[in-house]
Amino acid sequence: MAGNTLLYKSNYAVSSKIEPFYKGGKVQISRDEQYLLCTCGSKVNILQIDTGKIIHSIEQDDQEDITSFSLSPDDEILVTASRALLLKQWDWKQEKCTRSWRAIHNVPVASMTFDCTTTLLATGGCDGTIKLWDVVKQYCTHNLKGSSGVVHLVEFHPDISRLQLFSSSVDCGIRIWDLRTSKCVCVLQSHYSAVTSLAFSPDGQTLVSSGRDKICSVWDLKEKAVKRTVPVYEAVEGVVLLPGTSDYSQMGVKSDGLHFVTAGSKGVLRVWDSSSAHCVFTQTLPDAPALSTEEADLNPRSLMHLLPMPQSNRLATVTAEHNILIYQMPSLAIQQQFVGYNDDILDVKFLGKDDTHIVVATNSSQLKVFELATNSCQILYGHTDTILSIDVFCKGSMFASCAKDKSLRLWKMDPTSGLVHCVARGSGHSNAVGSIACSRLKKVFLVSGSQDCTIKVWEVPEPPPALGCEPGLMTARITEKAHDKDVNSLTISPNDKLLASGSQDRTAKLWSLADMSLLGVFRGHSRGIWCIQFSPVDQILATASADGSIKIWGLQDFSCLKTFEGHDASVLKIIFVSRGTQLVSGGSDGLLKLWTIKTNECVKTFDAHQDKVWALHGSSKDDLMVTGSADSTITLWKDVTEVELAEEQAKQEDQVLKQQELSNLIHEKKYLKALGIAISLDQPHTALRVIREIRQQEHGLQELENTLLKLRQDQKESVLRYCVVWNTNSRSCLDAQAVLQVLLTHLSPEEMLQYQGARTHLEGLIPYTERHMQRIGRLLQASMFLDYMWQKMRITGGKESVNLDDDEMDTSPQSIFIIDKQPKEMTNTQASQQQQEDEEEDLEESENRVERTDEDESVSTSKSAHMNGKKHNGVNRVADKGHVSSEESENEDEVMEISTKSLPTKSTGSALCETATIR
Repeated sequence: MAGNTLLYKSNYAVSSKIEPFYKGGKVQISRDEQYLLCTCGSKVNILQIDTGKIIHSIEQDDQEDITSFSLSPDDEILVTASRALLLKQWDWKQEKCTRSWRAIHNVPVASMTFDCTTTLLATGGCDGTIKLWDVVKQYCTHNLKGSSGVVHLVEFHPDISRLQLFSSSVDCGIRIWDLRTSKCVCVLQSHYSAVTSLAFSPDGQTLVSSGRDKICSVWDLKEKAVKRTVPVYEAVEGVVLLPGTSDYSQMGVKSDGLHFVTAGSKGVLRVWDSSSAHCVFTQTLPDAPALSTEEADLNPRSLMHLLPMPQSNRLATVTAEHNILIYQMPSLAIQQQFVGYNDDILDVKFLGKDDTHIVVATNSSQLKVFELATNSCQILYGHTDTILSIDVFCKGSMFASCAKDKSLRLWKMDPTSGLVHCVARGSGHSNAVGSIACSRLKKVFLVSGSQDCTIKVWEVPEPPPALGCEPGLMTARITEKAHDKDVNSLTISPNDKLLASGSQDRTAKLWSLADMSLLGVFRGHSRGIWCIQFSPVDQILATASADGSIKIWGLQDFSCLKTFEGHDASVLKIIFVSRGTQLVSGGSDGLLKLWTIKTNECVKTFDAHQDKVWALHGSSKDDLMVTGSADSTITLWKDVTEVELAEEQAKQEDQVLKQQELSNLIHEKKYLKALGIAISLDQPHTALRVIREIRQQEHGLQELENTLLKLRQDQKESVLRYCVVWNTNSRSCLDAQAVLQVLLTHLSPEEMLQYQGARTHLEGLIPYTERHMQRIGRLLQASMFLDYMWQKMRITGGKESVNLDDDEMDTSPQSIFIIDKQPKEMTNTQASQQQQEDEEEDLEESENRVERTDEDESVSTSKSAHMNGKKHNGVNRVADKGHVSSEESENEDEVMEISTKSLPTKSTGSALCETATIR
């Protein structure tokens, strides 16, 4: 393909997806700290921590939600509990269920855990009972009753020799069960709210419990009494003891006493000294606004789980927005971030010089920047309400965002580290800012559109503040009342001179950016406009509306040039591709459509989302696009047009080579290989050609049988499918029937029915086969009638009388000819005598018959005599509707007289009949 030739895109393929893998519930890290397990509906997803990829997904067959799970300490056994009241044991590395049994609980299992030997499994049910299972011998060992309400927490004492189980339920107490006697030996009472976590000291003598009553309790297990109550002033969801073997001075640890880390509703990690009950360290989060105590309970950054990773000296936290963060101790630097659930994807844009990242706005106040190669994520904080729109500057490393908090922010990515920081912010709108547009050339400025119906042009500080500095302030240079309703979309022309806006008031407007003067209004949509885009090369504008249509407008006269209709619902997003000659649109029907502007044709429809496609963006090289939907899925698409063309060309070249090889094989009479190639090409006509070549051989039927029986089963299935096609044509039905005869003779009905689509193929053969049989039956009847007439005719004459040379034949019209059945060896004297005796009688009889015979009937008789009588040794037998000009006689010497007026001749030179009188 020439470099200057424009190639229309014809297809995109899904390159990768970022899907939800955690929607709340239990999270567990394997003992080797390589995998993270979490629940997502009816699945348990296994995430490889190093790569951020989901490598296994354990799913319930009954599609029931998983209520709890537990991975054994040796990382070999995974047990899940579902709402169907079943426990299932899995070989999770093979994604295979090895055993399932009824949980005996009357209601779903709320919690479960293994002991350190992977022998006992404890399950706590919503019915207030706890059951212990011997996983090795596969039976229930204990049924512990006494808890009130849901048992949401069960833990074995780390010293297995004690055989103790700790549990907690809605009564806020911590029960200690002696497994030797199956009795509750003690109830630890200190909390006034649900106990969320338990942590044991290395020696097993101290227990730290946390609760949502904003306290942590330190227990002496020997005395079974509380040693210290630590007020933490937040609802605590997780507690982890710091090991005393490492240096944690960076985390405020100055003494050798027991220290523990808490995670709770404030969204920060804090270190506490158990002896003094003081907080010695509080984590600080970048770009995080300070929250008061009252606001902390509503903080979306609240931590729901805290998990230790002792081998690598790390901590893992899970936020209320299902983000998983891994911190390296003692610095508590964020090492990895995973987004478990994105909620609705409202906007997405490519980011970076080579489109290596994407920035995503979800139904939250956080921005998420994903690295496409590893799916690792950076979470950006700054906005205080849902972010609605994003746009990227032409340089690729800067972008802007706007939100419902009436503000907009400017962000910049460090090209070396890939870290993103806020460098400027601005506010001034009186309502939510729903759209934003960035300049396309070197000069940096922003345009924002709000639900207050105004458009603002913002000056950006030059140069933008450096990374790590306090964000600068942006000021609005121009404010214009633009529309009567919400401004849904903004776009800036490639030369930075024009601005177009689309509104919920069903109009689009064109503005001059120099002074925000109105240049024109585009009217024609019957509902609000969701998206507006300038063409990158032409002076046209595209709009997408809630009326389900896309319109192309001319910038000269503001008229509608083209309208594209195909979506069943609102069109939410559009982009230009292929140098402005094609469009890609996304709608609330979950579909993407590729359009060619010149032909008004929808080239392709892509169905990869289950909900509204809010986000759509193309890469700078025009070879990728990314989409985001309300189904929480981000999909990366790759243009495969050139790949498909190359594959098609290679396929055609391969077919040409195979066709040549096929011809050579037929010539060499290697029919088996030739038929195999024809089947691999999926060409029924070529296969028919091979079948006919086989049947034309000397022992064709035997050769055909040998060839067909050597085919593989899938090849026989293809031949059977071809027979259905061949059997529909009378020219090829005999070949189809010959193949069917071989298959039906050597294959049992059971074997035939195992072929793919065999029943359908056989049903398709029946009606045409019946039609062929009826046609053959009619032909057989006609041939029997002809044979009957043949046998009834009496023809006299010798061989020489009908085997005259063409040159000697008299083809001139004659009125009477008489053929004598007497042998040709008759002498001339005998013939003369016979002629003298019968001449008068014969002539008189012939004349009388000529007078009685109608002229038309005579001509018909003569033609029939040629067509039906020129058989066997040249003897003519003539019959026409029972009118025969000879009289039957038992005497073989009797003469037959056939009268006619004229006899036509054939172009080949052979006469229809011979005019002769033999006496």
